[in-house]
Amino acid sequence: MEMRLEELEVYQEAMRIGEVVWGIVAKWDFFAKDTVGKQWVRAADSMAANLSEGFGRFHHKENKQYGYYSRGSLFEAKTWLNKAHHRSLIEKEAFQELSSALDTLGRRLNAYIKSIGPTTVRVKESGPEWDTNDATKAQMTNDQ
Repeated sequence: MEMRLEELEVYQEAMRIGEVVWGIVAKWDFFAKDTVGKQWVRAADSMAANLSEGFGRFHHKENKQYGYYSRGSLFEAKTWLNKAHHRSLIEKEAFQELSSALDTLGRRLNAYIKSIGPTTVRVKESGPEWDTNDATKAQMTNDQ
């Protein structure tokens, strides 16, 4: 059974955080929106957008790479959250809730990235045993 993007908890959480950030920034004055706000919204929205783009790629290596991009956006979103807090643009309670949500998302994102890999099952078969006789071992030692 194939999973849909919308069923991934990490994607759902990234989408939720993006909407929360949007709601906070929408209430700010023009200067705050134009400087910190736009950057924060872009970073927060990029977390889910990169997960989405990676999920739509045909190869697991590309999916993993976009997971890394999403993680980079998460760290950027944390930076803008901290700037908003230090500049008194966000209440302490909202800061703490978002900080905790981003930490949780980071752990989920790391687990998701770790889970991405080839979808085929590989069987490891034992290979032939190679035995070298004493003469061959002596020859290999003398060649060094």
